[in-house]
Amino acid sequence: MTEQEAMSTADLLTKARAALETFHDVHVDDDGALTFRHVDVPCAVQAMQLAEGLTVLSLTCVVAWDLPDDPNLARSAAERAGQGLFGTLGVVHTDRGMDVTLRYAFPADGISVTALGTLLMLVVSTASQLRTELIGEAKAG
Repeated sequence: MTEQEAMSTADLLTKARAALETFHDVHVDDDGALTFRHVDVPCAVQAMQLAEGLTVLSLTCVVAWDLPDDPNLARSAAERAGQGLFGTLGVVHTDRGMDVTLRYAFPADGISVTALGTLLMLVVSTASQLRTELIGEAKAG
């Protein structure tokens, strides 16, 4: 990573931190990633430069973990993934059940702190809503 890339990603993470701190307590990890919790959903934000002039933020939310590995619940998660405007829903099958994540990456250069906060909160609010719905379905199933 060049010095310019490092400065660009660091500046973007600083802006993301300022945007998120309006709503959450934010922790800065050793690698510079930002972590926080929205209700019961742990989230992480990273920045990377894909090409000169194209720096993106990547937000990952762990929606649910250790859900029952039920085909109906997996189908429900897949249907929700197709309805989402902000992010890609991922389902991973493990020995303990099913884990669900929501990921969203977007070019963020030039976005104001206020607009960035709004965009990030749209994504994490969606993750929290999905968590509530999936856990409710898992308990009902």
